[in-house]
Amino acid sequence: MKKLRDIIQAIRVRQWVKNLLVFAALAFSGNLLSRELIYRSALCFLGFCLVSGAVYLINDIFDREKDRLHPDKINRAIASGRVKTWEALLLALSLSLAGFSLALDLGQAVAIIFAVYFLSNLLYSFRLKNVAILDVFFVSLGFVLRVVAGGEAIQVEISTWIILCTILGSLFLSFAKRRHELNLQGENAANHRKSLAEYSPYFLDQMIAVTTASTVMAYSLWTMWPSVVAKFHTNHLPWTIPFVCYGIFRYLYLVHQKGEGGDPTQIFLRDKPLLINIILWLLSVGAVLYFKI
Repeated sequence: MKKLRDIIQAIRVRQWVKNLLVFAALAFSGNLLSRELIYRSALCFLGFCLVSGAVYLINDIFDREKDRLHPDKINRAIASGRVKTWEALLLALSLSLAGFSLALDLGQAVAIIFAVYFLSNLLYSFRLKNVAILDVFFVSLGFVLRVVAGGEAIQVEISTWIILCTILGSLFLSFAKRRHELNLQGENAANHRKSLAEYSPYFLDQMIAVTTASTVMAYSLWTMWPSVVAKFHTNHLPWTIPFVCYGIFRYLYLVHQKGEGGDPTQIFLRDKPLLINIILWLLSVGAVLYFKI
């Protein structure tokens, strides 16, 4: 049982929440009530969970020595030695094969997106995570690929607005995470991640400010764009803007006032005001799109 818990930690099941982005295409295409498309989206979600689990294992194998220098990451299953390197490699191979099998069942395009996600993460782990700014963009790419894969799985066109909001939102979270890492590690930050030597709190605050404003602006424009209003036959989507603003401002509060931001997934799941706000945003968007409130 303890070994199973260590494996669950190693594949970072909690991080699978990110893979819910594959359902964005389903929700914003008006097909949330289609059983067939829900099933295909669920398969895509499961496939991404398996492949992302393999990616986390490979990343932790590669970073195990550096993780042992980190006050929190030293407790990871591979860095601590609770999961052996050969066990992690075997599990990563198994998860990858299972994930790509599901992707192929959903179509060649989905399989290609999965391959791009897998290879880009390998490139990130072995090289680009040490290149300032580019490291954050590659993290953002992973979020975008989830959204695109969800669209291809159910054969619907992905709105450029959704892509833009995903890019900006993920950049915001990534820059906030770098800021947390820099503050947590202090002078030893570069020993854990080389790219941190190229960052400073002031520079990261500037990037966070840019992505904050851009995210709010992009989402606001999407809610009022003529083609969006015509597509959903409603002009009430702007009512959901306050939830987006509060969510971003609450996250900034946690980053700057509470010193959080190292793990966005934990923040979203543990911070009650933020979690309630997300639920209210989802309900409000659903009410506007599906019930024309």
